[in-house]
Amino acid sequence: MLKGKTIFMLSLMKFDGLASSNFTIAKYLAKENDVYYIEHPLTLKDYLKLSKKSDAYKIRRSGLNIFSDGLLSQKIDGVNIIVSLLVLPSQSLKNQLLLRMFTWINQKLAIKRIRKVIQKKNITDYIFINAYDFKYPDIGSRLNPELAVYYCVDPIPDYDRPFGVMAEEKLVKLSDIVICTSKALCEEKKLLNKNTYFVPNGADIVNSNKVGHIQKHVLAANIQGPVIGYIGAIERRIDFKLIDYITERLTDYTFLFVGPLYKEYVPAWFFERKNIVYIQPIPYHEVPEMIKAFDVCMIPFKKDEISRNIFPLKLFEYLGMGKPVVATDFNIDLAEFSEDLVTYNADAASFLHSIQVALAENNTDLKKRRMEVASRNIWSERADRIMEIIESHLYQ
Repeated sequence: MLKGKTIFMLSLMKFDGLASSNFTIAKYLAKENDVYYIEHPLTLKDYLKLSKKSDAYKIRRSGLNIFSDGLLSQKIDGVNIIVSLLVLPSQSLKNQLLLRMFTWINQKLAIKRIRKVIQKKNITDYIFINAYDFKYPDIGSRLNPELAVYYCVDPIPDYDRPFGVMAEEKLVKLSDIVICTSKALCEEKKLLNKNTYFVPNGADIVNSNKVGHIQKHVLAANIQGPVIGYIGAIERRIDFKLIDYITERLTDYTFLFVGPLYKEYVPAWFFERKNIVYIQPIPYHEVPEMIKAFDVCMIPFKKDEISRNIFPLKLFEYLGMGKPVVATDFNIDLAEFSEDLVTYNADAASFLHSIQVALAENNTDLKKRRMEVASRNIWSERADRIMEIIESHLYQ
């Protein structure tokens, strides 16, 4: 097992976000190694949006100082945190030449921070992991680490595709190894880098022994059931035609959606449907309480070329709470890990029927089996597998 190594992890996800597979992996790596987590840098626009009274600003304030090395004084869950320098806003740029120039400058600023910490801590050898920060593909190769790893957790989202696809291809080729969280992603990246491995997402948000003691979330405690629930981003991947179909027909059911909502993807009727309830994002540690309020959990994703690459965290979070799960057949590879406890439906009518069956047939034995399946798909095992892969290449 990988031990005593220094690891720098550049991540597109924040260390204090609602949920992040990247930071979860960083926490497990940090149990035996010295891990430095560098979140994707804030732009000036991002910075100006931050409330100066918010915890997000307060925790980053010292690190944003241009004279600082960005290293926070205290570890978070055993992980060193490096706050990056503010960078130039580039996401909305259409001019490719200007975009490449801004990206080069932004990467240089990020590298400067990392090298400052390397010098301060007198670090000689280290591993570099780019955790889905495809926007900065050159940092790993320019730092010249012992091993450069790309941890690919999702397909490139629509709004990042014009630049992101090419940038990620470059990142995959420059990396010594690539680790993907879905089989489809793994097959795709293996065409560019033979040292590509599949390690699925996991979940251990709650100990199965504590499930019975969890209370319903206060925001959902008084919602009338049956409650059919979904936690996660409400955006392009949601099959809104399916949601329209089932909410029109199951009028006595409440459909509860919890998470960040992107209005540009959500149809107007969603906000008008009387049996649809929307709750804004909640802290990650409150997710078990929210799932407790669900009678049936759903994953209503569209089946397309992007969704077939997705291995959702929520699958094992739902099962870990002992809840029945109804999904579309957006990624049939999931069936291998959920065994026979999740229904994967090809159309809206079968999805509706599966919800009704799940409510009618739910029992104690099924709840126990779901939690057992979730317990076999936990983050610690995923992290161990990632460390095995890294170690096997490090000492070749």
